[in-house]
Amino acid sequence: MAKNSYSQPDFWSQKAFREGYPARSVYKLEEIDKKFGMLKKCRTVLDLGAAPGSWTTWLLRNIDSSGKVVSCDLNPLAKTVTADNLVFFQGDLLSEEIREKITAEGPYDLVVCDAAPLTTGNRTIDTLRSKSLVEMAIWYAQQMLKPGGNFCVKIFQNGDQQKLLMKMRETFTQAKGFKPEACRAESFETYLIGLNKKG
Repeated sequence: MAKNSYSQPDFWSQKAFREGYPARSVYKLEEIDKKFGMLKKCRTVLDLGAAPGSWTTWLLRNIDSSGKVVSCDLNPLAKTVTADNLVFFQGDLLSEEIREKITAEGPYDLVVCDAAPLTTGNRTIDTLRSKSLVEMAIWYAQQMLKPGGNFCVKIFQNGDQQKLLMKMRETFTQAKGFKPEACRAESFETYLIGLNKKG
């Protein structure tokens, strides 16, 4: 029986290990930034669902040294993810207390979210859970991004992404889907990109 490729470290996983990132997902963000220029002129970035911290690490390495990254997750970041300009909150993004803490550190030039639900193997349930995370991330982007700010969020395909893109077009000048090459071929995840938040 063929081994599931998820159980074997592929090119991207090996590259992440060599370059000091906790997970391969970092190259998805790198590719998104190259295509859309998400990090241009960014001073304050919010990373939702950040653990183990690959996206946070990449943002810290690439943001202006006078800027800061605010990250939040239910789980702690990897011990290697530390910086003077990192603010990390461990807790539930739906809780009022966490929302207040994140709001106090903003507003933000960029909001990113690579969060995925705990998967059940039932595609319908997993897709609905992913959609709920996306809706939460869109709420954060609407409330906490500065005018002109950008947004990126992971979604499981068939999670009503066309309806969600329509919703995002009320907030952003442009909203589109994008699947980075670093996504595994068999993965049904993709990303929704919101550019230039309306004033």
